[in-house]
Amino acid sequence: MSILSLRDRCLAIQMLVLDVDGVLTAGGIVHGNAGMELKTFHVRDGSGLKIWHASGKRTALVTGRRSTAVEVRATELGIALVVQGASDKLAAFHDVLARAGVSAQATCCIGDDVPDVRPSSHCGLAVAVADACFEARATAHYITQAPGGRGAVREVIELVLRCQGAWPRVATS
Repeated sequence: MSILSLRDRCLAIQMLVLDVDGVLTAGGIVHGNAGMELKTFHVRDGSGLKIWHASGKRTALVTGRRSTAVEVRATELGIALVVQGASDKLAAFHDVLARAGVSAQATCCIGDDVPDVRPSSHCGLAVAVADACFEARATAHYITQAPGGRGAVREVIELVLRCQGAWPRVATS
């Protein structure tokens, strides 16, 4: 049995499967009037995802919560595969892969908390954000320098696309 290098893992990645709270956001949730929920998303994560999609790659969001803000952000970024209210993230992960027609080995999961560990243990590249819980960091192939909601997703996109030799071309086009 051979152990794959980080570079080898990155070479195979065609799809990102992202948690939302703590990965695309810093994890804070603000409740406003009439049950409105507010989330803050980092602009560089968004521009990184647009670059990712322009390079022909795909993205899915799998989150345990439900929020209109997630629907709005997914639409802005062109993310069609969105699973909200996922009580079993591993089952949701397998469902997303089947819908996308992508293998687990060609998938990078980015998470920050215990519910993200199971899907991360079944993907080609498991990533934990810098401020993830111990269990997520302990099982990750890569831990970002940036915390969740502060450019961690962009960091992973750049890492994967640089390993694939695509970053200079997609970043300047």
